[in-house]
Amino acid sequence: MFVKPVPGRQVPDPDRGGYLSEDGRTVEASQYWLRRIVDGDVIEVQPKKGAKQ
Repeated sequence: MFVKPVPGRQVPDPDRGGYLSEDGRTVEASQYWLRRIVDGDVIEVQPKKGAKQ
């Protein structure tokens, strides 16, 4: 699934270290990312064509 942080949020990215890029990225549908969606920290979106994943 492709996720992006909601505007104004910095979301830790445990797989890559640091924070999730504002452009978002493809992540595994793990408990961590599903919880970030439920908490309103990230949103699931369709990736833009040619976007880095």
